Amino acid sequence: MDFQAGILQDGSPMESLEKQLICPICLEMFSKPVVILPCQHNLCRKCANDVFQAANPYWQSRGSLISGGRFRCPSCRHEVLLDRHGVYGLQRNLLVENIIDIYKQECSSRPLKKGEHPMCKEHEDERINIYCVTCEVPTCSMCKVFGAHKDCEVAPLQTVFQGQKTELNNCISMLVAGNDRIQTIISQLEHSCQSTEENSEAAKRELCARFDALAALLEEKKAELLQRISQEQADKTAFIQSLICQYKEQLEKSSRLVETAIQAAEETGGAAFLMVRPPNLPRGIVEASKGGRLDKIEQGYESMDAFSVSLEHLTEAVHALDFDPAEEDEEYFDGEEEEVEE
Repeated sequence: MDFQAGILQDGSPMESLEKQLICPICLEMFSKPVVILPCQHNLCRKCANDVFQAANPYWQSRGSLISGGRFRCPSCRHEVLLDRHGVYGLQRNLLVENIIDIYKQECSSRPLKKGEHPMCKEHEDERINIYCVTCEVPTCSMCKVFGAHKDCEVAPLQTVFQGQKTELNNCISMLVAGNDRIQTIISQLEHSCQSTEENSEAAKRELCARFDALAALLEEKKAELLQRISQEQADKTAFIQSLICQYKEQLEKSSRLVETAIQAAEETGGAAFLMVRPPNLPRGIVEASKGGRLDKIEQGYESMDAFSVSLEHLTEAVHALDFDPAEEDEEYFDGEEEEVEE
């Protein structure tokens, strides 16, 4: 324990030493055995056990099935983790115990000075040794007999001191335990906040993956439908092109027959006409006149209306997309919050 700074700053080394030997829980000098925490601060074992029991109400005793517990140092708020032995598993601070023994021996050997005990302001030679319960102030015996407190109810000073000191220690233990519970709630809330962020990121990733899969499915379906339109286009254009070729061949034959017929018609002599005219010309003209009987396309053959797709129901379904309704979670910390308010 570092008490040199206090000794150097105070005029009385013993008073400075006494301040360094005060327990932050009971506000009295450390009682044996003194335990040293991992943060190097000291507590009375009883005070440490009170704080530990307040922070771990379900911890029963040594040798129980519960593995251990935790509490926070009242001086620095450092978290102290204990094993199944509880406070009895902490290390004793023998150095502080020896210093306390030496200090008590030194104090017992010193003569009591007049100025070391509070004296009554009304009766300078009288020590303050009783407590006025009515006025709630310490006073002396002369004030009770002859002074301002002669009609008041009084009690022994040491009795009132022990009672109020015990009450203050209990309040300190309750406050420390309440702080530990608040710190536990804060830790749980911080953990919930972190879990909320992690769960939100996971939900976002899942949502993106599902929409990406839906988009891929739409792309696949679009490619399939485009392929069907392209196939129908190829079939129809191929059929039309074949008809065009047939009609072109028929037109070429008819044109040649027309030229031959014109040449024969220009002959004026009978012999010459019969010599120029091919014998099968009439039959060829008859065959050519049948060209109109070739295949034709039906009206509206080039239309692609059969491949129109209605997406209105899908559009409505996309607009109606929403998260599944879930039941509201129960408030987790209701009980804890009520305890803190109390």
